[in-house]
Amino acid sequence: MPTDTHETPVSLFTTEHEPRAKKVRIHFEGRPLEVAEGISVAAALLACGVRSFRSTPVSGAPRAPYCMMGVCFECLVEIDGRPGRQSCLVPARDGMAIRRQEGAVEPRDSRAQAWSVEV
Repeated sequence: MPTDTHETPVSLFTTEHEPRAKKVRIHFEGRPLEVAEGISVAAALLACGVRSFRSTPVSGAPRAPYCMMGVCFECLVEIDGRPGRQSCLVPARDGMAIRRQEGAVEPRDSRAQAWSVEV
């Protein structure tokens, strides 16, 4: 079933409302989004109505997070210029620039990117 990946964002998810929660600003495809600090990038994007995180290398079909725990690799995005990041494992922080990952991406140096985790 073909899906328009650039539809008007309507969130299918909600986050717990915590009035004291600190908000941070991230940018997805150049669009600023206010999200709760510390939630995963995947959760933040889903809560803001993003439905397509990447496209498949073979057919170009849109994909979105599935497992939300780092097993399925459906949530891959580019974060701050680094492709292939599992957005469900990366906490949202102020100023992040996030882009859809279109197709397969070759790492610049596979040894440097293997198993790297930002804290």
